[in-house]
Amino acid sequence: MSDNTTYTPPKVWKWEPGNGGEFANINRPVAGATHEKALPVGKHPLQLYSLATPNGVKVTVMLEELLEQGIKQAEYDAHLIRIGEGNQFGSGFVEINPNSKIPALMDHTTTPPQRVFESGAILLYLAEKFDAFLPSDPAKRTECLSWLFWQMGSAPMLGGGFGHFYAYAPEKYQYPIDRYTMEVKRQLDVLDRHLAHNRFMAGDEYTIADMAIHPWYGALVKNRVYEAAEFLEAHTYKNVLRWTEDIDARPAVQRGRMVNRTWGESSEQLHERHDASDFTLQTQDKA
Repeated sequence: MSDNTTYTPPKVWKWEPGNGGEFANINRPVAGATHEKALPVGKHPLQLYSLATPNGVKVTVMLEELLEQGIKQAEYDAHLIRIGEGNQFGSGFVEINPNSKIPALMDHTTTPPQRVFESGAILLYLAEKFDAFLPSDPAKRTECLSWLFWQMGSAPMLGGGFGHFYAYAPEKYQYPIDRYTMEVKRQLDVLDRHLAHNRFMAGDEYTIADMAIHPWYGALVKNRVYEAAEFLEAHTYKNVLRWTEDIDARPAVQRGRMVNRTWGESSEQLHERHDASDFTLQTQDKA
């Protein structure tokens, strides 16, 4: 398709499988399972099914932060869901998340076991369950939740918008790249202005709002997603960079970023996590 081609939508859209793009093989216009596949269940009450995308990292960081606080009831098994191979369309996964997106969590401490899907919902569920990383003061709690839901509403513009057209689309077109670049830079400016007067997203307290925003926007300014830091002039968002580096230094964040990771340095990949010792004994460089 040339840059001068103008697309005229038909009266009724028809799906053309394999229409290009990095994820064309797993995209489809209908929901539901494509095959029968039961999910594994490990030894801990909390069972996570995920991949170390930004959305997946939110939850593994939260679980590792809970464990860092000495909350032993937050022990978990993290099972790898290879979305490029369509694992998210197996019947067992669809039972936990009918939307077929990672991450998905099963809490076996309840009767019957409770399913939780959507990363923001999982963060809030765990925060309330363990009374951690969610301020008790009503005003601070509201601020935290406002930023949590800001991320849930904003990240699709970053991932499905900017990330798709800048990094993954089969051809590059100026209009969508310009459109979403403008929006992502506006979002970074929102964060930068806020963090000029706040250590963390909800003030001086590290919360689930930070855990939600950091895997997306921290990774963006540190060039860990889309290789677009130079294009976006990420170095100009100095407050976002300061905040990112503070969070990057947290041991639980460093561990959480490794879980269900299948790319990058082999020493930073822990395909599945079933015990705290796995970070020492089971990374891919030792496999």
